[in-house]
Amino acid sequence: MTKPVEESAALREIDERHPPIKTRRVSFDWTDTPLHWIPGDPLATHIINSFHIVLPEGEKWFIQCVKDARPHIRDERLLEEIKGFIGQEMVHARSHQGVLDQILQAQGIDVSRITGPAGRGNAERPAQMAALKAKSPRAWRRRLRFELAAVASIEHYTAVLGQWILDNDRLDKAGVDPTMLDLLRWHGAEEVEHRSVVFDVYKAIGGRYPTRVVAWVVSLFFLYWALIGGSLFLLKQDPTVQKVSLPRVLRAYRRSVRAGHVPGIFKLLLGEAPVYLRPSHHPSQVCSTPRALDYLMRSPAARAAGYDPY
Repeated sequence: MTKPVEESAALREIDERHPPIKTRRVSFDWTDTPLHWIPGDPLATHIINSFHIVLPEGEKWFIQCVKDARPHIRDERLLEEIKGFIGQEMVHARSHQGVLDQILQAQGIDVSRITGPAGRGNAERPAQMAALKAKSPRAWRRRLRFELAAVASIEHYTAVLGQWILDNDRLDKAGVDPTMLDLLRWHGAEEVEHRSVVFDVYKAIGGRYPTRVVAWVVSLFFLYWALIGGSLFLLKQDPTVQKVSLPRVLRAYRRSVRAGHVPGIFKLLLGEAPVYLRPSHHPSQVCSTPRALDYLMRSPAARAAGYDPY
């Protein structure tokens, strides 16, 4: 469970309303990255690879939801944060797609059974929302609020995971591929940086606590499916893994958690419930913007992209 960040009043104010959220147009070279980029731990590799499967289309859905809400936002500062959020999420989607294309699919792992339906859903959503708005603006607002509440829930977990990977030096000691580790930490840092945006958009368009709770429950099931189902899906297709059975997977999972290669999935998802479901919760109360910005100043990919923190 994350704990509220204890910082000075000045840093809390930075967290409360982010510094300008910048789009860092990074790129990654996957030429030398192996399939099992956590050495000797295919399960932990594929648990995190499951994010690579869902994020390209997931990020596009996040963008659609925020774009739908943007015309109804009056707060100029929040509008600027939305602009930065959209730019960052576009680069996230492209970067994770590169992992799918250049690592997983290059090794014969076909993820189209998952990415195909998600892509079609994103392609069909604008027309569905337009038709719903024409038929019933009230129903359109209700659906948009629910989707934004779901995205805000997921954004809470991506920020918490981002903080975990920023703080976890055991991945360095395990010899994780440096390019992949930079992608994960760059992405995690930006998730921490923009963690309040969707939550604030949801509140700005009239989102209320009961919808936030229901959307969190739905998001929780999605995240369990993505992490557990995605990991098993990848293991079964991995040409180097000889046998996939539940007992073996559970033993490997416990070893990976003890080694610090992945967080405890069940503890993470359910352990955050008291934090996120607190009625007074705001994303600025968890994680550390200064810590995220510190990494972004050092990230090889961000530096190569010409990121100037000043």
